[in-house]
Amino acid sequence: MQMKRITGMLALMLALAACNGNNQENQPINEDMNTETYQEVAGRTNFGPAHALVTTPQPCVMIATWDENKNPDVMMAAWAGQYDYKQIVISLSKHKTTENLALTKAFTVSFADERTVAQSDYLGIVSGSNVSDKVARVGFTVTPSPNVDAPIINEYPLTLECKVVSFENGSLIGEVVNMSADASILTDGKVDLTKLKPIVFDAAGVCYRALGDEVGKAWGAGKVYDK
Repeated sequence: MQMKRITGMLALMLALAACNGNNQENQPINEDMNTETYQEVAGRTNFGPAHALVTTPQPCVMIATWDENKNPDVMMAAWAGQYDYKQIVISLSKHKTTENLALTKAFTVSFADERTVAQSDYLGIVSGSNVSDKVARVGFTVTPSPNVDAPIINEYPLTLECKVVSFENGSLIGEVVNMSADASILTDGKVDLTKLKPIVFDAAGVCYRALGDEVGKAWGAGKVYDK
């Protein structure tokens, strides 16, 4: 499918990469995948066509679902982005989360931040299939979403409540029914990323980094060339 060009906050925030591993929800790509033949670009270091650092940095997207016993499960998502104005798309291989999605047809999406680095990383490392109480282990609490059959993780101040539109060939498309934010991350009624302090995944350094300062206005900085 062709990804549609859209505007809005989600377009700036969603795009996380993560991979399946042995008993892990999320781990960086470590394999040498540069097996295709390609022409090197002169004057640059060339990494090949299938290098792990395809898009970076990547916001750390957290998917929350209920399991069959109404236990909350959270994982760090794989390759996510905005599909349409009210829809998101996430590439998922087989996880406990995908089993839950088949049952509930719903999920919530939140964003790991500076305050929750260790907890979010743990939720990405450990599978809910092996540790059913992993959400409680990190000290997180949940509130049932009033709009979809999924949990809201209270410790994440920004949450998207989503219903499954389709899940085919590993691509999950969800419709955002509601976005809710804690007052602590708002400025003039809008989500303020300097208050949210979301972290991003640095595939080159295999680490998490905090977002930096504002460096220019969208649809504004380039007007200096509009003469």
